Amino acid sequence: MSQNIPKMHLRYATVDDAPQIVRIYAPYVLYHPYTFELEVPSVEEYRERIRNTLKFFPFFVLEEENGHIIGYSCAHYYHPRMAYQWEVETTIYIEKDYHRKGYASILYKPLLAALKEQGFMEALAILGCPNDPSVNFHKKLGFELRWTMPKMGFKLGEWHDVIYLSYKLNEKVDNPKDPVALNTLDTSKFLKIDE
Repeated sequence: MSQNIPKMHLRYATVDDAPQIVRIYAPYVLYHPYTFELEVPSVEEYRERIRNTLKFFPFFVLEEENGHIIGYSCAHYYHPRMAYQWEVETTIYIEKDYHRKGYASILYKPLLAALKEQGFMEALAILGCPNDPSVNFHKKLGFELRWTMPKMGFKLGEWHDVIYLSYKLNEKVDNPKDPVALNTLDTSKFLKIDE
């Protein structure tokens, strides 16, 4: 971790983190096209999202020493059909005042490492646009542009494109093994990736 970044603590989310996560997520829903969600989810709804995610996937939070969460990353299946089960969609949000300080990488690298070990083949970042900072961040991590879908969502009074970026986690092979739940692995090691 860079010397100029204050000490942060990376850990797995719990349902008790829902109020802070909603606080981080709400401005993106209300003021940006990055998510196509139009209404801020309730704290209770987000508790359920965390609970459901952690049944199979990683959900990380990054917090200051005082417990103030500044960002989170998580993943879920790209599509519910079983033939898609090796494709996973990633999510990351950072509180506005903490952008461009290296925190996104601290949250994202362990996420990708965990998904790789779970046996997923490809991670997809699906971005509402314009969103150049996130596009550039993902490309810097090794994501590649797969396709652009013009005018896919109407939000904040205008139509917005969606960009799909992909990251190869594992080679696509014949007769792949099903991905495994995160809790079947040694989950502690993913918290040490950026120490």
